[in-house]
Amino acid sequence: MRGAPARAAPQSLGRLRLRLTAWYVGTFFAILAVLGGAMFAVITNRLDRDVDDSLRAATSDLAAAIEARGPRGGIDALMIPNRVLIVTDKAGARIAGPPVEEWVARLARAAAARGEARASHAEPNDRLLRGFARSVRAPSGDAVAIALADEIELEDRYASLIAAFGAGAFGALVLVAAGGWLLAGKSTAPVERAILHMRRFMADAAHELRTPITVVRSRAEIALQLPRAPDDYVETLRAIDRETGRLSHIVEDLLMLARADVGERPIARERVFLDDVTSDAVEAARAIAARKSMRVEVDEFDEAPVVGDAALLRQLVLILLDNAIKYSPAGGVVRVGVRSTAEKAELVVADRGIGIPGDQLEHVFERFYRGDPSRSRTLDGAHPEGAGLGLSIAHWIVEEHGATIQVSSPSGQGTRVTVSLPLGDGANAVSSS
Repeated sequence: MRGAPARAAPQSLGRLRLRLTAWYVGTFFAILAVLGGAMFAVITNRLDRDVDDSLRAATSDLAAAIEARGPRGGIDALMIPNRVLIVTDKAGARIAGPPVEEWVARLARAAAARGEARASHAEPNDRLLRGFARSVRAPSGDAVAIALADEIELEDRYASLIAAFGAGAFGALVLVAAGGWLLAGKSTAPVERAILHMRRFMADAAHELRTPITVVRSRAEIALQLPRAPDDYVETLRAIDRETGRLSHIVEDLLMLARADVGERPIARERVFLDDVTSDAVEAARAIAARKSMRVEVDEFDEAPVVGDAALLRQLVLILLDNAIKYSPAGGVVRVGVRSTAEKAELVVADRGIGIPGDQLEHVFERFYRGDPSRSRTLDGAHPEGAGLGLSIAHWIVEEHGATIQVSSPSGQGTRVTVSLPLGDGANAVSSS
């Protein structure tokens, strides 16, 4: 059952990616549909205009020929391709040209009454005919000059244009679908990474919390099984206290990172001196180092004003010192220094401990990361306290202060951590979240 959410998340992301792609394609298709509809309306209007203009010109030529040569002579004198020429009287009866259909007769009567008229007629075979008629004064009496055209023939002129537009639209849809799929993949990639990161974080947190809880329960169960001497109970309670302290520390670190992730941890911005903050942290770290008979020595302390949160900067220094002490041999030395240049202040913490393999340096700031077994044990073979969250918190503090942190660990020479912060400008204290 625990694997179900892991499978569901990629499936949900896949469906989201498909929906985003469909949205891109649908939106583009709607745009093409609007453009296509507008293009069709423009072409249809242009086609009708062209047909009417050509028919009007044909009737004008026919009227001139009729006035000069009469109805039959006028038709015989004109040769207009793809046009049917007819001459009728004012009642619509044929005078010259092919037989007159009823719709042509009505067109002739309308032209006789108004001077000009136009009409369209759909044939049973889906042909669409358009006609234009003009009243003419012929030598033998009033007549009507009529020109007919097959609109389908003229539509063939635009067929290639429509076909090209259709092919282009189809190709564009294919490209949009492919581009939409890639774009949707890029859009969902951060979500997928966040889900994977959250899943790993939850698994690691559960693992880290389970260990002290298991120890506490085991010790309590053993202590309750049989009556024991008071000293045994005291030792059990001390062990439980140590584990609950470790558990509390893990929970506090998790809470800080959770608040940092959502921006709920306010960051004070005030002018502080990094050397003073570091000096305070060194005094606290010396108590930790004393447990391993170690020393924390100060190399150089320049006056280094910076703008930041004094409490967080102290925590940053303590994390780095605690990490150096944790992975250094008993009786060793951890060195710390603060340098100030014209542009920045530098905090340096160096140890001569077990170091960090080069392929693990880029991962040391990941949450719960401890590397391979060589980093999960100290030099004396014991498991170090902590859950691998300290350097993650340190990295967050560095980022919040616009600083940089670099870790170097030459083989056999321990680890050196350098934090570079911009110098303070003397600004008054403010707070941001």
